[in-house]
Amino acid sequence: MSARVLVVDDIFPNVKLLEAKLMSEYYEVLTATSGAEALEKIEADKPDIVLLDVMMPGMDGFEVCTRIKGNPALAHIPVVMVTALTDIADKVRGLEAGADDFLSKPINDIALMSRVRSLVRLKMALDEWRVRENTASQLGVVNESSNFMAESVEKAAILMIEDKSFDAQKIKETLENDEHHIVVCDGGIKAMESIRSHDFDAILVSINMEHEDGLRLLSHLRSNERTRHVPIILIAEEQDMKKVAHGLEIGAHDYIMRPIERSELMARVRTQIRRKRFQDRLRATYEISLSMALTDGLTGLYNRRYLDVHLQKIIAKNIENKKDMAVLILDIDHFKSVNDTYGHDVGDEVLKVFAERLKDSTRSFDLVARMGGEEFVVVLPEVSDDRPYMVAERLRQAICSTPIPCKAPEGHLAITTSVGGVVIGPEVITPEEAIKRADVGLYQAKKEFGRNCCVFEGIGKINPDDYQPRGRPELEE
Repeated sequence: MSARVLVVDDIFPNVKLLEAKLMSEYYEVLTATSGAEALEKIEADKPDIVLLDVMMPGMDGFEVCTRIKGNPALAHIPVVMVTALTDIADKVRGLEAGADDFLSKPINDIALMSRVRSLVRLKMALDEWRVRENTASQLGVVNESSNFMAESVEKAAILMIEDKSFDAQKIKETLENDEHHIVVCDGGIKAMESIRSHDFDAILVSINMEHEDGLRLLSHLRSNERTRHVPIILIAEEQDMKKVAHGLEIGAHDYIMRPIERSELMARVRTQIRRKRFQDRLRATYEISLSMALTDGLTGLYNRRYLDVHLQKIIAKNIENKKDMAVLILDIDHFKSVNDTYGHDVGDEVLKVFAERLKDSTRSFDLVARMGGEEFVVVLPEVSDDRPYMVAERLRQAICSTPIPCKAPEGHLAITTSVGGVVIGPEVITPEEAIKRADVGLYQAKKEFGRNCCVFEGIGKINPDDYQPRGRPELEE
């Protein structure tokens, strides 16, 4: 995996040593010999990860890290502090400043490379979501970009898989200081049962369990749909570094060594929860923007863009399954006079209720979309016999049988709709052609038959008495 790594150290031989190790693994390496130079290069070159020495004259590594994480445009960049300091307080200080890890000199090459690969992989995944958030911001879905470091780190749901009761209790008591809800399981079977019924913000997995292969369990968690995106922290012993490296390769986000130091544990868990909530926020923003791009803002129905794409898929499936499908176009009769007489606010109310009645009168897998203005389309996959005509009549009657409540002086308006339809066999046809054929029937309903009726290709205006709906759509499956 190619990536850009910034190495920051005021001692030149240290820089060259790290540079040589990273370049041998085909990373692009940038270097800086002071905190100020590091910040300039991060702004200019946007590295994928920063390896940051702590003990530098002037601006030390702690301050550099704090400044990186305090900048919303840079805070998502992983920072690994590299130092000769061994005091646990210094490690925790670095983690609390936002560092993703704290490696001690002399650097263990296995730990270094596995950590770099793991963090670069996470950074690239996060970059994809940030690009989508930027698109959402341009669409007006969000007003400003999210700040990684601003995410809360309390009240998370955490799953711990640990068979050593003493360590499990110690971890549980520590994490409860942040008001987390902790579920403790002593093996994979119980853990998977908990996962089926609960959503978790982080998972801790021991790789020293007596009767369980922690790495195999990690693999199962990574392939499970419910836990695929949940950060996983490995609990290991010093001699397990090769296993830890393997774990990072197959999807673990972080690790902590025994004996577990409480403040370090809290700092590492907070980092992972912050990352999870940040990515969840980006994902939610993207889903909102996607929904806005594919749905009509007023009625909540799918829009023309989605209709064109999805109708093409329905046509392809229709051909594959050798079935019939139907396309209906509905137009609100005399809708212009509603707007002219009562105003657009009342017109919008009519459109929304009209859309709700269409949804209530179709099956969950039927496609209901707003073409624009007062025109709507309903696509009925896999139909047979008289069902398209019955559905068309049900939709027409759903509109005209009950006045639509609105802010007109009377408190409601009597509204009717005209329907044009076409039944399409397993044939090659474009979405545009299908809609055009249904539109011919709509034109006839409005111009030749006086509106408030259904006209189908090949049979003309249908007689309502012949196609009375027999009940709700789910009863006609």
